[in-house]
Amino acid sequence: MRKAKLIAVLALLAVVAASAACSSQNAAQDQFEVMSPWADADPIPVRGISPRLDNLEGKKIGLFANFKRSAVPQTAMVEKKLKEKFPTIQTVLYHSREANVNEMETGNREKFIAWIKSVDAVIATVGD
Repeated sequence: MRKAKLIAVLALLAVVAASAACSSQNAAQDQFEVMSPWADADPIPVRGISPRLDNLEGKKIGLFANFKRSAVPQTAMVEKKLKEKFPTIQTVLYHSREANVNEMETGNREKFIAWIKSVDAVIATVGD
């Protein structure tokens, strides 16, 4: 499915969070290297990963919040920071409300698929 979008954009979330920590004067000049939490431990090459977006201007970004209490506030902060940095960006929230269940295994499967197809990339938040 479009799971690749989620993986490709998780790195963006790290960049946005790091940018937020920088002063607004220097944020445009800073560059960040995002390291994979899996390092090189997985010997199976990744397949089906969507190419990274060249930029976020004018893109429609899906914001996925899981069921945990702080996921939605975290997503709101990510949305705020994205819109500050990329004023033409559009965001669409998908709030998963079932605990510890893959959204594809719920009654919302078709709604979730339609949401994924409607966005250029996805940023996921986990409320831990």
